[in-house]
Amino acid sequence: MSERASVTNRGAVLLGKSVACDAFEETKPLRIVTHAHADHMSGLSQSLRKCEKVLMTKATKDMIDVMRTPLFLMSGLVETLDYGKTIQYEDERITFFKADHILGAAQVLVEDAEGKRIVFTGDFRIEDTPVLYSDVLVIEATYGSPMCRRSFGVDIKTSLVNLVEKGLQHGTVYVFGYHGKLQEIMQILHKAGVKAPFIAPEKVFHVSKVCERHGMNLGHLMLSTEKEARELLETNSPCIAFYHMESTNKVGQNHFRICVSGWEFDSAIRHTGENEYLVALSDHSDFNGLLEYVRRSKPELVITDNFRVSNAEPLAREIRKRFGISAFALPKR
Repeated sequence: MSERASVTNRGAVLLGKSVACDAFEETKPLRIVTHAHADHMSGLSQSLRKCEKVLMTKATKDMIDVMRTPLFLMSGLVETLDYGKTIQYEDERITFFKADHILGAAQVLVEDAEGKRIVFTGDFRIEDTPVLYSDVLVIEATYGSPMCRRSFGVDIKTSLVNLVEKGLQHGTVYVFGYHGKLQEIMQILHKAGVKAPFIAPEKVFHVSKVCERHGMNLGHLMLSTEKEARELLETNSPCIAFYHMESTNKVGQNHFRICVSGWEFDSAIRHTGENEYLVALSDHSDFNGLLEYVRRSKPELVITDNFRVSNAEPLAREIRKRFGISAFALPKR
């Protein structure tokens, strides 16, 4: 049954006869972008030029328009597909389902002419992701090592809010994370009633506006170039500045700083330096969550994504051991 799905050496997740997800594959007429993170947009320029059609959710399209400019996607035929909607391509049916990861993230179901269900999870958190029954399952493996388990026994969101409020007593709090995660943090803080002004540089600001248009409630956000925002930052006044993780060495030095990352398994919050903290808020399932998806999906075959993070081999091994299901990591390293 492995001819129904694979992962190529360039990271394309192949489903059925027609579909390549998250990287370019010249033999497949359809390209799917499961979400707007860079490691899932590989070869997108080639796909836009050479594939018959590029599929994504409306939210993912809007995110890419902000990250790459609207002209970028206009170089090919892009079609948006809502969750739960199905399109037919020759004798295969393709349906998107929600993946709890960042705004617009999708799982992909391909049903072939024989009625076999081929599923790619994309990146996901098990908590709010519907588990799809599958015959062949391709699953992400970011935290596929048995070492990657989170059992802190605390509410990370509440801990994050408390830490931010502690930092605001010192002045400006700088929060670092990736697109999608930063907006989730804004929503958590806004929902918790944190009153300090929110500030963001241009790219983070415009991604946030996309998230708001698609229903996220982030509170009032100022551009870092606005006069009021500049004054707040220059005087170290109580406010929260949201920056992409790539900016950790460029801004907020000698201030209260919080990095938000899933690569933390020992504690919900770790003190990493004077007024510096790491918060273990993840938008991926941990090892136990990945296994739980497999258990509930009941596939005959599992392929673990061995392209993006090198935890696919131990995950496949554990799936074989626990469930007696055929499982292997692709591409082979």
